[in-house]
Amino acid sequence: MHTGTTQFIRPSLGAWTLYGLGTENQNLPGFIVINPPVAAARTFGSAFLPAVYQATRVGGPLVPRFAARRAGGADAAVANIKSPLLDRPAQRSQVDLVQQLNAARLEFDGGTSPDTEGVIESYELAFRMQDEVPEVMDIAGESRATLDRYGVGGDDTDSFGRQCLMARRLVEAGVRFVQVTHGNWDHHFNLGTSLESTARQVDRPIAGLLADLADRGLLDETLVIWGGEFGRTPHSQGADGRDHNNKGFSLWMAGGGVKGGLAYGATDDYGYEAVVKRMHIHDWHATLLHLLGLDHERLTYPYAGREFRLTDVHGTVAREIIA
Repeated sequence: MHTGTTQFIRPSLGAWTLYGLGTENQNLPGFIVINPPVAAARTFGSAFLPAVYQATRVGGPLVPRFAARRAGGADAAVANIKSPLLDRPAQRSQVDLVQQLNAARLEFDGGTSPDTEGVIESYELAFRMQDEVPEVMDIAGESRATLDRYGVGGDDTDSFGRQCLMARRLVEAGVRFVQVTHGNWDHHFNLGTSLESTARQVDRPIAGLLADLADRGLLDETLVIWGGEFGRTPHSQGADGRDHNNKGFSLWMAGGGVKGGLAYGATDDYGYEAVVKRMHIHDWHATLLHLLGLDHERLTYPYAGREFRLTDVHGTVAREIIA
């Protein structure tokens, strides 16, 4: 879903997007992931792209202080955004010293080292982020009506609602690619109750996000994508569950140049396998990149003796869904 392959780790969709389009805000990361899953390299990593294109994490199990709770709580933040030891002038001196050492290392390596260059850029970005990130991620100034729209404060919707509201604020501030993760959409048992519960957790926040983007004039230039972690079988797994199924999978997209109210493709009568307008993962990625203004055949990066791209060596844009 994220890299277009099940083989060795390749750059994620967000990393490719940032590589192709660049950033709109020099004080914020161009790619932010909220509440990421454990399999980080596959979902938001940059692989062989320069390290500057991987996502900046907000919460999630990989950050120790959030290990016991999901991101999106009241204290969700970028880890280590403030120095507990140094004031701003002293920190600038420290960063300058480290950057001099990094520059010396880069020169020692012949002036070309993607890893070292990525570290240099990330340190400078991290220093600038200290001014803007806390303000952008602070939802305390939002109106009660906006908080209610996202379900912030609700028993079921608070966590995901905070994440969706945070995503809107990041997009509005110029972050190119924002990824939000629910983290529990895998209904192998207790389908009758657990699916209803998880749907209740996300429906209101998603509706709030779409309406908020539309009200602010951002929906037409923001592509919103929603998908689970896999297709599911039409037959039961155990007494009350559904197993993984890679033959039929639905997701939806809104805004960003896609047609509204259109269903594209269909499975067989049993919902088991896609049979009408089947779309390979490379077709979907080619379509996404097209909607973002990128040609999937030209968005390439040289690595290991060949030109790599998100769509490997094929992929067809589904032009019927484009407004």
